[in-house]
Amino acid sequence: MPKPTFTEPQDVENAFYKAFETSDLEAMMQVWLDADYVECIHPMSHRLMGTIAIRESWQEIFNNNSAVEFQTVDTRRIEHKDLAVHIVNEHMLVDGDKRVQILATNIYEKTPDGWRMILHHASPAPKGAVPPTVH
Repeated sequence: MPKPTFTEPQDVENAFYKAFETSDLEAMMQVWLDADYVECIHPMSHRLMGTIAIRESWQEIFNNNSAVEFQTVDTRRIEHKDLAVHIVNEHMLVDGDKRVQILATNIYEKTPDGWRMILHHASPAPKGAVPPTVH
């Protein structure tokens, strides 16, 4: 199955969260650049480097079969030529009733085949965190 061409960083981000919500491992891996330098840090977890380690981690997450819905808010986008950084406040609904707030940084790189994710770093938000406002 050929990888989709993501023409904008936001297209990759949308595909990432959709793959997460649907526990679709193949769709998840299509958003990632196939390179040794890609990294993923799940909340309260170790630093994963390379697509093999990242694939294995998502497979394990998806095997847990939790239903997850995302709403991303207060996204800060910094884009420059071939690199884009999105700082995201993720509001997750897990199994229909548990609400979790995660702070994430997603970095995308523009390649000849379109934009791809090269880093996802997620951390639990502090208890009682109020989303930031940008002036």
